[in-house]
Amino acid sequence: MLKKILRALFTLIGGTLGYVLGSWGNSTELLPKLGINNTGFISIIFVVLCIIFIGLIFYFISPFINSGIVKAMEYLERSAQKIPIVDIVFAGIGALIGLIISVLLSTLIRVDSIIITIISVIVTVIITVLFADICVRKKDEIIHVFTSFKKPGTNKDSKIKNVGDKLSPKVLDTSVIIDGRIFDICQSGFIESTLVIPTFVLDELRHIADSSDSLKRTKGRRGLDILNKIQKELSIDVEIWEGDFEDIKEVDVKLLKLAQVLNGKVITNDYNLNKVAELQGVPVLNINELANAVKPVLLPGEVMKTQVIKDGKESGQGVAYLDDGTMIVIEEGRKYIGENIFVVVTSVLQTAAGRMIFAKPKEQ
Repeated sequence: MLKKILRALFTLIGGTLGYVLGSWGNSTELLPKLGINNTGFISIIFVVLCIIFIGLIFYFISPFINSGIVKAMEYLERSAQKIPIVDIVFAGIGALIGLIISVLLSTLIRVDSIIITIISVIVTVIITVLFADICVRKKDEIIHVFTSFKKPGTNKDSKIKNVGDKLSPKVLDTSVIIDGRIFDICQSGFIESTLVIPTFVLDELRHIADSSDSLKRTKGRRGLDILNKIQKELSIDVEIWEGDFEDIKEVDVKLLKLAQVLNGKVITNDYNLNKVAELQGVPVLNINELANAVKPVLLPGEVMKTQVIKDGKESGQGVAYLDDGTMIVIEEGRKYIGENIFVVVTSVLQTAAGRMIFAKPKEQ
């Protein structure tokens, strides 16, 4: 249907152009110059022939023009589908601001010159494109600035609401999603604020899930399953952040930038990301540090029952484990391998890798 409409439109344009050319030929006495007697009837015939001839030309070449127009429209449509609607809106706002500023600047120049006019047009285009690009790149910060304005409360209820609004969102990184313990933490109710999952983290998870390496593929699918469980089984708010920082390539750097924009915190168990975040002043919640913090405190002299699993590195030592995986090194415990015995804690060693407990068998 569109092709037929365009073909009819181009034929009409061709006929109109033929009428203009025929009228121009009559006004310039083109026919007498060609040796044709320019009577009223001949003039009309000439105009009609021009209309038919140019109209037919446009009629036959219109399919090629239509093909180019349709391809251009399809390309623009495909490109527009890849661009988030937020980017389009901010680009339009930025272009409008740039256009207004350029027009105001051009009114200050009152020189009638074709060169000045061309320069003004070029400057207008540059300023318009520049402001559109700035608005798209800074859209997250602009949104944050406008959403940060809150009306002061005048009663108790509004004060309680303002306190709740101060809960910073928690941005999840890929490692903590694959780890899976974030689901248990959210289920326990220790995290009350919104969980933010950036689309670039989802893209990384999908890439891992589609990996040719079976181990990576399993990890990626586990991460996607964890996200589905959080969304379906828990009442916590989950927000998919659809933006991106195109000028930043590394996912970890994007996470830190997003946390700064949202005034939130990053949840991770990545040691390197934790250190980089400390250097940039971005708050980080480390799952491993939380796990170490909630382990039961054992003091020297306490008695507990455990099963000796294997022998230790030193002669005569036995090794046991707590339920959370903490290693217990038992002096003279090698002879009790496979048995459940009572041991007395002698010391506790805290290392970067975790805790290690030293004990000895309780005297009967």
